[in-house]
Amino acid sequence: METVTRRRALTILAALPGVLSGAGAAAATLPLCRWTGSALGAEASITLAAASRPEAEAIMASARAEIDRLENLLSLYRAQSALVRLNEAGKLDPAPTEMVDLLRLCRQMHDATDGMFDPTVQPLWQAAARNANGGSAGTPDTAHPVGMDHVRLEAHAIRFLRPGMAMTLNGIAQGYITDRVADLFRAHGLTDILVNLGEYRALGRHPDNRPWNLGIGDAAGGAWDMELPLENASIATSAPYGTTLDAAGTVPQMIDPKTLRPAARWRRASVRGPLAAFADAFSTAFSIMEEMQVRTTLAAWPAYGALLVGDDGRVIRIAL
Repeated sequence: METVTRRRALTILAALPGVLSGAGAAAATLPLCRWTGSALGAEASITLAAASRPEAEAIMASARAEIDRLENLLSLYRAQSALVRLNEAGKLDPAPTEMVDLLRLCRQMHDATDGMFDPTVQPLWQAAARNANGGSAGTPDTAHPVGMDHVRLEAHAIRFLRPGMAMTLNGIAQGYITDRVADLFRAHGLTDILVNLGEYRALGRHPDNRPWNLGIGDAAGGAWDMELPLENASIATSAPYGTTLDAAGTVPQMIDPKTLRPAARWRRASVRGPLAAFADAFSTAFSIMEEMQVRTTLAAWPAYGALLVGDDGRVIRIAL
């Protein structure tokens, strides 16, 4: 059984017995080939069924190149990325098409969650991280403007409309890259693939003619909160306390754009649906939203469902 620990310190325990461990591969029509590495600071893996290892390795090389190219656009941790340059200059002109497209998705998710998904909280996150060990992380930082309304998207340009703004795409970029890489494989004619680039997306079925199965649980546990079959679907998970802003582990990494404070409503929020980018954004927002808000949001998005886990271990399934 494989354990994957992400930057956000949630653990998705993938490969229930016989899925990726090799026990099921022997019965598969096509052999399973697997790549492991990293993407946007998270451990990553791609598992696919291909006619031959040389074919798989050639396609994997294309996927790795695409991951690297998109990280050069969307990462906060690469000094010359398009996102870093946007944050430094307050504008990006010309802006890469992929980045404009992703920010349009961000605006859609911002609207869908009543503003609870908001990538413009980056200055608040930085301030909270600086203050966390000094005891002032709970104080709202009103010095920085927040909101997608202050971001202008043009056909080939992105502009911040107020000084002091910055963005983080950590709540959606992994899902977005996962979708792009899955689409690349599909363009090569491959139909049975499990992509994990911080979030999971499955194309088709496991080659033994069953869904790809994932179990979701805590890193230190062995029990599952839920076992989910994935077939032409994605799953994303966010854990506010997976990484904390203070050494004591009491200040969650998520920022509530309404209160401007670090916040955590759930120990973990997982979302399953067709696209990893949307599932990623929803899981980010849902981790700080009340249960009724989550239910109201998902009522308008019937293709998506959520699994919420409270601090007391309570598990709530919504449309799953």
